[in-house]
Amino acid sequence: MNLSVVQPCLTETDLDRIRHAADHVRGHDTDQVLAELLPRLTAEDRADVARHLGYDHTAVLVFPASLDGLGDELRRAGLDPGPVAPSVVVRGRLARRYGAALADSRVGIVHVPVAGRTVEIFALPVPPGSPLEAVAADERAAGHESHHAFAVTAPGRVIPAGLRTLLTERAGAVPDGGGYNDHENVTVLYFRTARHRRFELRLPGRHEPVPDPTLALLGVMTGAWATQAVRTMAELGLADHLAARPGLDAGTLAGLTGTDPDALRRLLRYLAGLGLLTASGATYHLTALGEPLRTGAEFSLHPLALLYGGPFYDSFAGLPYAVRTGQEAFAHRHGQHHFRHFAEHPELGDLFHRGMAASAEMFTPVPHLADFSAARRVIDVGGGNGALLGRILRAHGHLEGVLLERPDALAAARPRLADLAGRCAFVPGDFTESVPDGGDVYLLSRVLHDWDDDRCRTILRRCARAMRPGTELLLVERLLPAHEGTPSPTPAWDIHMLCNVGGRERDEAHYRQLLEETGFKLESCHVLPLGASLLHAVRVDEPL
Repeated sequence: MNLSVVQPCLTETDLDRIRHAADHVRGHDTDQVLAELLPRLTAEDRADVARHLGYDHTAVLVFPASLDGLGDELRRAGLDPGPVAPSVVVRGRLARRYGAALADSRVGIVHVPVAGRTVEIFALPVPPGSPLEAVAADERAAGHESHHAFAVTAPGRVIPAGLRTLLTERAGAVPDGGGYNDHENVTVLYFRTARHRRFELRLPGRHEPVPDPTLALLGVMTGAWATQAVRTMAELGLADHLAARPGLDAGTLAGLTGTDPDALRRLLRYLAGLGLLTASGATYHLTALGEPLRTGAEFSLHPLALLYGGPFYDSFAGLPYAVRTGQEAFAHRHGQHHFRHFAEHPELGDLFHRGMAASAEMFTPVPHLADFSAARRVIDVGGGNGALLGRILRAHGHLEGVLLERPDALAAARPRLADLAGRCAFVPGDFTESVPDGGDVYLLSRVLHDWDDDRCRTILRRCARAMRPGTELLLVERLLPAHEGTPSPTPAWDIHMLCNVGGRERDEAHYRQLLEETGFKLESCHVLPLGASLLHAVRVDEPL
């Protein structure tokens, strides 16, 4: 006789946590949960709040050996679970916390009805002997994902806004992020209490998360600390070490990097707080946020970390001068424009060109967003190390290219375009003076934002004079939003241009005007990665 033995899917510890959550749901009403979480609220406050929201569910994260059979085990435990579905939100939170340790792990979510409410069970599979056992131990101890939830029943915005204000200003709850779930048309807002417990508000419709003003301002004010921490991480090669040997401790890393173990441990703790690393016991792992600092990563941001934490960081100390005068702070602090300064200091010039290559991801779609079928010759005007030109030539084997740049930039470009020998010419020159003629497509990639409007008109007129009517001009630039206050990273880059090169970022209408004034018509605009845009213009048959 064969008797099949059902292997337990959940540990007794996790089953106890689920039972405890179910007992809490059965034994508490809205007033009791509010009193438990927010003791600063008076009975009158709680009664008023409870008129507009209700205790909805309690959530717990568990770690079954597998998602298969989870529902059956919950039923054997006397519960009535719904189907197991993917939990994108919690998996994302765990990935940000633990990075590569999660790899391709799935996270499931299952709802169990209890006494008219719900126990929300998140499940991260942890097979026996898996490296995720350390994650499970950390999560069980910290309870990051455990929380109680309230559903706001009041429609509109006035009462939900008042509830959020009361919970933060009178009850002492601290906003902890959140977001809009378009599948349910519900906004989830997270809060932490003085006792480090979490709860959420579920509001019908779309609402913005509530920031903690003081903490938010402190975070902005100490941004320079983060810049230098990232720079130090790059200088020490921590991302490379942790990518090669995940799970190193601070002492081992100190030996590899020639640093003081205690000081390095303190840096690692800060980097973990920034989300670039995660700590598991005494060991550290690289997160997805820290991955681009590997020197071997595609589009590695390692050189940009050194650039932004080095010469450009220094120039930002002169930002008040730039704002008062409208003149670039870099030249004020170094006595010359940064292009000339970098040309006279080869080590900085090399860092700058490698930094520009780090942003080449924005070029990835360009060869397929423009029609090069009828073109034969592409001229890249001020194309730096030739990253965009090289990508276009490699995608379209019938094209030949010309790279116009300063001699030091051409020296950086030649090795990168060595595989295109015979198809790419390198022309030293100054695009404010002249531009090669005979091209079918001209490129101006991240050039115009370096200059004021008058110099931009000069550059565009030089291009127009070299072009036949109908010749195409492709611009790659970051665009300011058309309306003030629209969330965008470009205003920060605009300040960077003011401070370091004396140029500026512009919106689409501004570029359209510059193009029309210099003999071009803007035909289209496409969004590119990293907040950039591709503007497609055509030379018109009109006098300049």
